[in-house]
Amino acid sequence: MKVFEGERIDDIGFGNLKLIQNTADFCYGIDAVILADFAAQNARKARRIADLGTGTGILPLILSHKTDAEEITGFEVRKCSYEIAVRNAQGNGLEDRIRFVNANVKDIDERYLGTCDTVTMNPPYMESGRGIVNPDDGKMIARHEILGTLEDFMRASSVLLEHRGDLFIVHRPSRLADIFCIGRSLKLEPKAVKMVKPREGDAANIVLVHLVKNGGKQLKVLKDLNVYGRDNTYTDDIISIYERV
Repeated sequence: MKVFEGERIDDIGFGNLKLIQNTADFCYGIDAVILADFAAQNARKARRIADLGTGTGILPLILSHKTDAEEITGFEVRKCSYEIAVRNAQGNGLEDRIRFVNANVKDIDERYLGTCDTVTMNPPYMESGRGIVNPDDGKMIARHEILGTLEDFMRASSVLLEHRGDLFIVHRPSRLADIFCIGRSLKLEPKAVKMVKPREGDAANIVLVHLVKNGGKQLKVLKDLNVYGRDNTYTDDIISIYERV
């Protein structure tokens, strides 16, 4: 895999997959990894997957390992990130299963209607105009709703998903009410919630949500996921997700 100035290659595991990232840009974290695993474990089909706000393609790469998906499409608004994502698919020999589209989620229209059975998304956590805005464009777009709101992301998901298709979101617990309300308005019914905590006894700082298009009204609260144990090392659950057992 060829890299340019300011880039690095990370060995992310998962079948020796490698990821090119720009060191000055937004780099993936544990959120992406636990979202990929959550989707892989709970999706009923996962044959045609779309990932919204894919960045440099970390979710599609991990999902290509954790699922038998025939087609994974990542949508990314920033051209520089999109171009790296394309190189990541090619460098891992996955261009036959993974493709990327350089587009804003707002551009996902009727052309894509019902083309996927599974959608994943790790949208910006901060509402536009709130929080400390990073002056770096890439990090600002990744963290703040500058180019797409939560509703824009969820509306695109509703277009993409077939009847009874699965949507998986990683977000902050403070946005749960928004996710539920927006979801129901778009016929995306919340089906399961899983809180992620730094350590047992801590307040959750991440939440995983599973919604189903045209699903019935039944919500399950799943067992919490703790990231670190008392010795400040990853818990067995996290080690299992990273497949380091």
